[in-house]
Amino acid sequence: MKPGRAIITAGAVLLGSVVSNPPGSPPALASEQQVGSFQSLLGWWSGRGWLGFKDGKREQVKCRATYRWDSGGARLLQAVRCATASGKVDIKSEIQETDGKLTGTWRERTYEFEGDLKGEITTGGFRVSVSGSDVKANMTVFVKGERQIVEVQFLDNVLLGLSVVFKKG
Repeated sequence: MKPGRAIITAGAVLLGSVVSNPPGSPPALASEQQVGSFQSLLGWWSGRGWLGFKDGKREQVKCRATYRWDSGGARLLQAVRCATASGKVDIKSEIQETDGKLTGTWRERTYEFEGDLKGEITTGGFRVSVSGSDVKANMTVFVKGERQIVEVQFLDNVLLGLSVVFKKG
């Protein structure tokens, strides 16, 4: 995998999570539990970190993320842009939570990659498995106050891992 494609894959995993109601179903309003689960994410975030390759190479990553509720209040909408020296990604996602479980899809808009996710809410954040045609990874997101830490372990890929620390605002 070329470095540019690697950042695409990394960015897709970074926060690529989407969940939506079944097609044709009316939008449900967010429950107090859902809002509580995602309340700490709402707003603007910026972060820096490292992308590690299996061959030992590392690249610095810069990211911006925005989280907001959809107009019906049923889904958390996410927009993420990340860049390294070798490439950029632009990801749009939606996240829905039901009884502590997360499901969804993500779409990388520049290179047109997409995939699914499943996961759960944890005491300090979220644990998610991400899959798509070009990526499989496990991701842990820790949220504490004005900080968000994202750790990704890639499976069957030239990438080894990704770590990014975000600050709110």
